[in-house]
Amino acid sequence: MATAQIYPSMLAADFGRLADAALAVEGRADWLHVDVMDYHFVPNLAFSPDAVTALRSTTQTPLDCHLMIEDPDRWAADYAERGAANVTIHAEAVSDLRRTTAAIRAAGARTGLAVKPNTPVERYLDDLHRFDLLLLMTIEPGFGGQKFMTEVLPKIEAARRLIDDRGLDLWLQIDGGVNENTVEQAAAAGVDVFVAGTAVFGADDPGEAVEKLRAQALRVAPRLTPPASPPASRSVGDPAVGDPA
Repeated sequence: MATAQIYPSMLAADFGRLADAALAVEGRADWLHVDVMDYHFVPNLAFSPDAVTALRSTTQTPLDCHLMIEDPDRWAADYAERGAANVTIHAEAVSDLRRTTAAIRAAGARTGLAVKPNTPVERYLDDLHRFDLLLLMTIEPGFGGQKFMTEVLPKIEAARRLIDDRGLDLWLQIDGGVNENTVEQAAAAGVDVFVAGTAVFGADDPGEAVEKLRAQALRVAPRLTPPASPPASRSVGDPAVGDPA
């Protein structure tokens, strides 16, 4: 059985209060999704390695870094060393997939493969076993707040069948336009991990928004189960995981 996981996207948080945003979903979010952008691969700029280091110090929630950058081969391991528990690289940008995934693992992180809406997953069949996560973009990457691309649903269904038929130990994640109106469609299509930005941080109670999205996914997808008990929430100033008390 797969676990229904909700990853709030920090791109939708108030950049002047990132620590507060992280703490608002702590104990409810499974991971925090961090979109790294370089203004080359996508027309936006966000989350340098130093920013990830700072965010890591504020929260117990694991960080899922999604590298939307032109040279992931150069930077992927650095993000793992800065505290990312998972580093996802784009198939369209990576030059040496095997070497880069090995470097991420050597730095102590899990690794994911992301593909844009029009990139076929089948092109990477022989390499999927190297990853822990497959991210299917349900918007064109670069900006939050876009509308969910329903035309990607057949691709999600095909990826779910592929993962199951091959017996791959691979989480299926989507990013883009996830909200109370689309999460059930995605869950029914086979998604395990839902990245949600505005639907979480645009809500009056971000933590409650996480719980509502998870409940919706569980309601329509019997194959999904609730996650194990999340870490206890804490206050600003308490040590993060791995930090000295």
